[in-house]
Amino acid sequence: MMMYQTPYSPAIARIVFACLLAFGTMSRATAQLIPNLGGQRVGISAFQFLKLGVGARGVGLGESFTAIANDVSALYWNPAGLTQFSENQLFFAHTEYVVEVKHEFFGAAYHLSPGDAIGFSVTSLHTEEMEITTETQPFGTGRYFRFGDIALGASYSRKMTDQFSFGLTLKYVEETLDVLKMRGVMADLGTYYWTGIGTSRFAIVISNFGADVAPTGEITLYSGVTDSSFQSFSPPTLFKIGFAMEPMENENQRVTTSFELNHPNDNAENIHLGIEYQWERWLRLRTGVKRTIGEPLFGRDNSSSNDITFGIGVSAPVSVMKVDVDYAYANFNLLGSVHRISLSLSY
Repeated sequence: MMMYQTPYSPAIARIVFACLLAFGTMSRATAQLIPNLGGQRVGISAFQFLKLGVGARGVGLGESFTAIANDVSALYWNPAGLTQFSENQLFFAHTEYVVEVKHEFFGAAYHLSPGDAIGFSVTSLHTEEMEITTETQPFGTGRYFRFGDIALGASYSRKMTDQFSFGLTLKYVEETLDVLKMRGVMADLGTYYWTGIGTSRFAIVISNFGADVAPTGEITLYSGVTDSSFQSFSPPTLFKIGFAMEPMENENQRVTTSFELNHPNDNAENIHLGIEYQWERWLRLRTGVKRTIGEPLFGRDNSSSNDITFGIGVSAPVSVMKVDVDYAYANFNLLGSVHRISLSLSY
């Protein structure tokens, strides 16, 4: 099988090294010069499950996948990426999240033409049944409740030129907490641009953009009074700028590096760095780091729940399909670790 080769460029390698050195040097300065003012915005948005990374590949890269997004998981990271690969794909992802919470994702991408693609996705976050407790019955009332989130998304991407693509996702989101429900409609808008310098490209994405939402339903307070009026919250809107490139690529090996700057509406700005090594087109090793602005580049990030990620992926042909299996580990500083596994089928 022929593979596009990019000759090794010392100039590109020097640029990557200079950028990493600059981030390492600046991180100490920003820890003193840039206060973590964004931390004051924590807790102002609903539908927090929409911020959980999807797929072991993107998460293994420190969630710096916006400017790579060249598989079906682009349905989550950047809908413009649906035109960056030619195969039709199915995707399944499972996450064993903290405190026994389960996170699932299913996605499908179909190419209408070489320059048009559509996709559909389902995201679910759910828990097992939990017994209700009250002030007078702290050991349980005998009644149980569930907590669950679900998002249904429909995506479209179009390649406007050989270098520029855009994508749009519309999604319906619902959250259920016992007798209360919260519903909303929001959108993701993404762009993808190849610069023409080596394999470098950058992407800009606005995700989870929509109107404020409020719970509906009626609850009975301990005093016996019923209440059906609740405060409204904004969706977890996120603005992302990503950059990616291959500093080395040949017949047998490829190294992909990525950088991403995130501006959430409900937390501090943060940067993500990732690197993936591919050997013989069937084995991929990856790692990533997430850092809040104001925290040092290396060491523990005291402003973030998780910081370091690792991952591995393998590919194999099965009949007329190609099967990719990926695993990712994320370190959560206070809550332990989170494991993700994903499976994609290409045909």
